[in-house]
Amino acid sequence: MLLLIDGNAIIHRAFYAIPEFRTQKGFPTNALYGFASMLYKAVANYKPSHLIVTFDTPAPTFRKKIFAKYRANRPEISQDLLVQMPLFREMLDNAGVYHIEMDGYEADDIMGTVAKRVCEKDKVFILTGDKDILQLVQKNILVVMPKNGFSNLISYDEKVVFKKMMVKPEQVPDLKALAGDPSDNYPGAKGIGPKTAASLIERYKSVENIFDNINDISNTRIKNILKKHKKEIFLFKKLATIKLDLDIDLDLNESIFLGFNEKLMSFFERFEMSSLSKRFFPEKTHRRKEKNVDKSSTNQLRLI
Repeated sequence: MLLLIDGNAIIHRAFYAIPEFRTQKGFPTNALYGFASMLYKAVANYKPSHLIVTFDTPAPTFRKKIFAKYRANRPEISQDLLVQMPLFREMLDNAGVYHIEMDGYEADDIMGTVAKRVCEKDKVFILTGDKDILQLVQKNILVVMPKNGFSNLISYDEKVVFKKMMVKPEQVPDLKALAGDPSDNYPGAKGIGPKTAASLIERYKSVENIFDNINDISNTRIKNILKKHKKEIFLFKKLATIKLDLDIDLDLNESIFLGFNEKLMSFFERFEMSSLSKRFFPEKTHRRKEKNVDKSSTNQLRLI
């Protein structure tokens, strides 16, 4: 089983969910701590044979190039998070965890492409906090999202997606095209909300089919809104649709996961996160503790 992790989504969730942890010198570590905790929990729960973490890059994506306002409403990244950002890749390198990024595309597009390749032969679990990923759910692809901070992981299969979104997974881009997505800063067709959009999709199955049958829509107001915003609706569907065909040079053997590398302990110690060392490597830290106790006892005997 392959576990795909949406690095940026989990990092941001960790930053806002975890208190302001800092080292003695004042360096913030809350996002690092939360991300590592979520990584550990996901691996412990799902026991993957392969593990990949995907990241966004600072380079403009194709979505930004075709729609300048894409995500323009998002606040500037906090300085406390900004200084932690380069360290996640270093953490994963120390842990022996494979990670991928690709200029011009989002982590979502990488996950979509990889999941499509793998799901024909094996199961794929995708850990994220982003509802856009729900469009990837199918027989061999499940999406997992943290709930209540990091305390619970909720799995989304096709039935759960339909219950939550009112459309099938593959219709999520159609829903977003009509109803919009405030988090990505595109409005959809103004005047059409999620319920109306879901109703239209239930009847016509897709945005393309809605416009092929536009004259069958009896509600004049809805028909006029659709006609007015036709160009934007098709643009927004393009923005909402996760790529499944990126040219990624992927060797799945590189993502084989046999456990966390003990180099990760040094990383945790460097940032004063000893509790994570105990969690990730309980036997190793226990042996180290026993060794220290033995040394202490020897020193006491010498003093006597």
